[in-house]
Amino acid sequence: MTTDTAIKPLPRFFGELVSVIFHPLFIPTYITLFLLYIHPFAFMGESSYYKLIKLVSIVVNTCFFPAVTTLLLKRLGFISSIHLPTRQDRIIPIIASMIFYFSIFYVARNQVDNPPELVIMLCAVFISSILALTLNNFMKVSLHAMAMGVLVGFFALLAWQSLIPMGMPLSVAVIIAGLTGTARLLLNAHAPKELAVGFFAGIFSLCIASLVALP
Repeated sequence: MTTDTAIKPLPRFFGELVSVIFHPLFIPTYITLFLLYIHPFAFMGESSYYKLIKLVSIVVNTCFFPAVTTLLLKRLGFISSIHLPTRQDRIIPIIASMIFYFSIFYVARNQVDNPPELVIMLCAVFISSILALTLNNFMKVSLHAMAMGVLVGFFALLAWQSLIPMGMPLSVAVIIAGLTGTARLLLNAHAPKELAVGFFAGIFSLCIASLVALP
């Protein structure tokens, strides 16, 4: 009984920590950081100032604005919690996020200096928000798993198309997706079906984006 009591807080701590670090709002930022500072060709030759401005624009539109909107909705009483525990709670935040995601995708698509990888990723994020809103009518689909699907799908696409080795980034993405899925199960936040549907919806979003994102 003592052992059980000692173990229970540990899975919860792990689940909450991983869920925060790999929150869906952060995934576009992580992918952008990879393209800006790790990928050898995506932003080759660009100045540090240019990269910083690009990063800030992505963070503001894919993370800051959606997060602030959710906090305001909570303060105004439109949602019960910033964790969006019910399907009803998710409707307005997803719609608001969809607007921000489309905005940054549209701008990025029309800026000729952006690499296609960035445009495809932003398009996938926007498409995933549409799928999230649609699937929310039928189940409490995991938004974390959907973000993981976009993450894994993005690096799988890079590995498929890139002339440079992408096995390591893809492996890291798969490990992150596994950890995140495990964390959501440990917190009893979702059923396995909700995780699976979310993950494959994220991959599907990336596949569609790779076909329609570029002019």
